[in-house]
Amino acid sequence: MDASMWIAKTGLDAQQKRMSVISNNLANVSTNGFKRDRALFEDLLYHNVRQAGGQTSANEQAPTGMMLGTGTRVVGTEKLYAQGNLISTQNALDLAVSGEGFFQVLQPDGTIAYTRDGSFKVSATGQIVTVNGALLQPALVLPPNAESLTIGADGTVSVALFGGGQQALGNIQLARFLNPAGLQPLGGNLAKPTVASGPPQVVQPGLNGAGKLVQGALEASNVNVVEEMVNMIETQRAYEVNSKAISAADGMLRFLNNNL
Repeated sequence: MDASMWIAKTGLDAQQKRMSVISNNLANVSTNGFKRDRALFEDLLYHNVRQAGGQTSANEQAPTGMMLGTGTRVVGTEKLYAQGNLISTQNALDLAVSGEGFFQVLQPDGTIAYTRDGSFKVSATGQIVTVNGALLQPALVLPPNAESLTIGADGTVSVALFGGGQQALGNIQLARFLNPAGLQPLGGNLAKPTVASGPPQVVQPGLNGAGKLVQGALEASNVNVVEEMVNMIETQRAYEVNSKAISAADGMLRFLNNNL
């Protein structure tokens, strides 16, 4: 019975971690390009009381064994990179990726981070940057006499100039990963590659499995509020059941102490 209390404790710890994951999903329901997380569970080691197939007599074997589990734990969290809804903003600097791929932005330490948030701005020097001022890569600079900006589905960037004429500025490229779930979130809608994600594959939008760009739109969070609420209720009930298991084990121990 003492073991049952510790087993139930592992259930409480695991459900509490799952509730933290759900809370973070709900908190980011309005975050551009946010991808929901899912907690991954695994059972703990088993205490082998009797081995399945063991000899019960000279000519007989046990068809089943006795394996007593020791609980559960959250072994990790996984980002689910399902496509979020595309919301029209009519802002020329807002970009959404319809399909796979990440925008590349330059970090202050010189490394490249990756994001699905395409709400870009123009700096005082004409450079296209994120809302936090990080430079989009490859770098694009708008000329002072630019009148309007056009970004094609394939990433080609051009501007119309005051007084007439067009000027090509370059191309926006996307990065793909063999295992995007292995990316490490950094906060600020950014992520960095890890050994698990594999190295980035920089490609032109619309080619080699990369999604196309949609100008004047943003990708919303892929969090489904109703689904998360159901998961929250399920987690709460599981937490309550594990709490009751501890109370039941405590009651059984109290009965033994009072009656033996």
